[in-house]
Amino acid sequence: MNTIYNAGIRLYAATARTLGRLGHRKAALMTRGQRDTSDALRRFAAAAPEGAPRIWIHAASLGEFEQGRPVIEWIRREMPQARILLSFFSPSGYEVRKNFPGADTVVYLPFDTPRAADTFVDIARPTMAIFVKYEFWGNYLDALRRREIPVYLISAIFRPGQIFFRPYGAMFRRMLRCFTHLFVQDDASERLLRGAGVEARDITVCGDTRFDRVTDTLRSARPVPEIEAWIDASGGRDRFTLVAGSSWGPDEDVYFPWLASHPEVRAIIAPHEFDPSRLEAMRGRLGRDLTLLHSELSSASPARIAAARYIIIDCFGLLASLYRFASMAYVGGGFGVGIHSVTEAAVFSVPVVFGPNHSRFREAIDLIACGGASSVASPKDFALTASRFLQSVDRRSEAGAAAGKYIADNVGATETIARHIFPRQ
Repeated sequence: MNTIYNAGIRLYAATARTLGRLGHRKAALMTRGQRDTSDALRRFAAAAPEGAPRIWIHAASLGEFEQGRPVIEWIRREMPQARILLSFFSPSGYEVRKNFPGADTVVYLPFDTPRAADTFVDIARPTMAIFVKYEFWGNYLDALRRREIPVYLISAIFRPGQIFFRPYGAMFRRMLRCFTHLFVQDDASERLLRGAGVEARDITVCGDTRFDRVTDTLRSARPVPEIEAWIDASGGRDRFTLVAGSSWGPDEDVYFPWLASHPEVRAIIAPHEFDPSRLEAMRGRLGRDLTLLHSELSSASPARIAAARYIIIDCFGLLASLYRFASMAYVGGGFGVGIHSVTEAAVFSVPVVFGPNHSRFREAIDLIACGGASSVASPKDFALTASRFLQSVDRRSEAGAAAGKYIADNVGATETIARHIFPRQ
């Protein structure tokens, strides 16, 4: 990569290290974790049997991991001899999935300097690499290309405003041509790539692996008996229940007022982050007598459980199984950088609601178009939308059915990708 790109990466790395030393939690986790990567890679390479495929899969964070997970599980099922190296860039991915049993080794990806990229590839010695959706690290891609290691991009989606398609984006367009094959979500992405000089034979339009992942979740949703007991104790299955997933403060400013004005409604809220001060602030806003943390359900008295209108989830790993309790789902992030996974909710055939920042998410736009989702821009918008679903079971059922059908109509990307990359399995 050129000197400007490398200087930018080094500045980014120096800033992260400084923030880590100053006590920034995520920066500290990232920079400390990267120091352990080389030793973990050596153990990975040493443990791999001679001749076994060594497959490196990289995801930026937790959302991208969920897109890559169906491919990992396909490899585990169909190629048990393969060894899988899983890397994350963000602590929100690594810290949650560092013990993921589907991978042989899980590491932080070091910053994309030429030296770090060469060191990573030379120690791990992958036979191929699979990057998920949004990851474009120029030096890593160049290191793989120079060693003639195949590298694939899966579940990718491109938009005209991205730097690849700008007049000054030549350096980033070269990154695209490092990929052996790109698996994209839609025809528009293919057209953009072809316009940027990527050969048509190197592109396959196959949709998004998240549809396969959430469909698996639907089939094997984990039981949550403590939530089921609360549902039964607090009014039964027919009481309207809002499930709010990956909720941020600005989201709560939108739906909390409606909850306060509708005592007949209960809610399960899974905040995106749940440090003690945030949990206490949420309890204060909702009403302490009306609120229980998930971790308190096992010790609360039956009367306390029955009186609770709100359950706040204070652990990871439950959200995808909680949407099945929803009369309506709210997916957070739409008043910030962008919404979280709407497919996790839609697969349970419930109406989905989210904030206005969803234009980068094809599945959100498609769900609105088919009637399975609604976007809201204010507390007033939310109140109108939620009240319509509260007042009409038929409207709720129609929107939920549309959401579920949209997911069912879009499964299959994982098999297409796997059969292309591993044709002889």
